[in-house]
Amino acid sequence: MHIRINLDVEMAKQKMSLTELSGRIGISLTNLSLLKTGKVKAIRFTTLAAICQQLQCQPGDILEYVEEDGLANN
Repeated sequence: MHIRINLDVEMAKQKMSLTELSGRIGISLTNLSLLKTGKVKAIRFTTLAAICQQLQCQPGDILEYVEEDGLANN
């Protein structure tokens, strides 16, 4: 199982920089950058909700489940 983070896509749609989003939602630039690059293991629902509110999107627009190659569907 792999979760793809599409934060950069949603930010581009709104023409918003990482710095601007960070300031608007009160999350450090470092933590937001780690999320954007997929280097996090978890995200708080409150953080996800704040991101969605600012980017005018749904959680499914940011988080995407991707099957790993070579695994059969069960």
